[in-house]
Amino acid sequence: MKKLVFVFFLILALAAGAAWYFFLTDTVKPEIALSPDSAVAAPKREFTLTLKDAGAGLKNAKVVVTQGDKQITLLDKAYTMPVKAAEEKFTLEPAGLHDGPFTLLATATDRSLANFGAGNTVKLTKNATLDTIPPRIDVLSLAHNVRQGGVGAVSFQLSEEPESAGVVVGDDFFPAFKQENGKYFGLFVFPYNMDPKDFVPRVKAVDKAGNTAYATFRYQAIPRKFRQDRINISDNFLDSKMPQYYNIITDTRDNLEIYLRVNKELRKKNRAKLHDLAMATAPTMLWDKKAFLRLPNAAPKAGFGDHRTYYYNGKEIDQETHLGVDLASLEAAPVPAANSGKVVFTGFFGIYGNAVIIDHGLGLQTLYAHLREIDVKDGQEVKKGQIIAKTGATGLAGGDHLHFGVLVFGHPTSPVEWWDQHWIDDNILNKM
Repeated sequence: MKKLVFVFFLILALAAGAAWYFFLTDTVKPEIALSPDSAVAAPKREFTLTLKDAGAGLKNAKVVVTQGDKQITLLDKAYTMPVKAAEEKFTLEPAGLHDGPFTLLATATDRSLANFGAGNTVKLTKNATLDTIPPRIDVLSLAHNVRQGGVGAVSFQLSEEPESAGVVVGDDFFPAFKQENGKYFGLFVFPYNMDPKDFVPRVKAVDKAGNTAYATFRYQAIPRKFRQDRINISDNFLDSKMPQYYNIITDTRDNLEIYLRVNKELRKKNRAKLHDLAMATAPTMLWDKKAFLRLPNAAPKAGFGDHRTYYYNGKEIDQETHLGVDLASLEAAPVPAANSGKVVFTGFFGIYGNAVIIDHGLGLQTLYAHLREIDVKDGQEVKKGQIIAKTGATGLAGGDHLHFGVLVFGHPTSPVEWWDQHWIDDNILNKM
């Protein structure tokens, strides 16, 4: 028994010795980074201090700002337990600085016993300038008449080069782009599902220091009433359509359950992907300023904004909104590009089946869905009227047709506006 106790304490002593040796010989300094890495900053701009230590762990972090004879501590964080990584946020606001140069000094110390127990310390110094003056916005375009589910455009000038600029509608931001004439031009959407009284578009500009400015402009919100539609889901439809999604929804083979998840969950993922694809937009207009083409000799089967209630065996099972125009002519009809642009997506796209998305610049994109055949590739430049595909019945289509959608930064809008040259002239081109 005494021997076992001796062995236990020997192991404990060796472990303690090893730990002591590790802490004593850990000479690797912590890693430290500060973002954003901007030469100017506003008082409310949030900085992030990123810290790492692969050795003994972090002990403390500190940030001090100096301006002239003034020195203020903005962050003083002690870690009671060893921490391998941390992010600390702070602003300059508590320091009460005046416009002009300042210096930030960030330090981090680990828990090692190196340097006679003081630990390893790393320092980061950043020189920058405080700027409290927001950019000045001058809206240049005049009357803005925007229909619910439709698009508006605005042009404006800024007093300085911004970090970002565009139009805010509710919680959504629609970027604007600087054009060759020095003006900023942007498209924005009056969402189909927004109450007209909540539609209050404003120009927003953030300068490189982080100062934010807003500007209002004259606009008229034009409400719309959307059609109500009833869709009956049959077993034949489920049996023929749901196998497309077996490799996406793998935990059930109940076709009705798959349909409900496709129509709800996959639809949301498709919408999110449309927003992601919008980031690939060109900063200039790629289309020819003329009315967009529609599928030739095609009769509309469903309109934009149709509110659909779905029934199965006489029972309501779901509700969704149709966010495009369905056009049908002949089976496997050739599909022309509605206007010139660059292909940013081809392939199977959830509820839309086989699809093509073309970017026309400035956040404007067109969607061609339920295709039987695709004749273009990602990254390909296409001309207006060029045949890009053939109509089909892939995805959730009940028959051969083209689902044609128009998107502005991933937000669905009414395609009908873009088929009207008069509307384009008055509401888009005149604003440039």
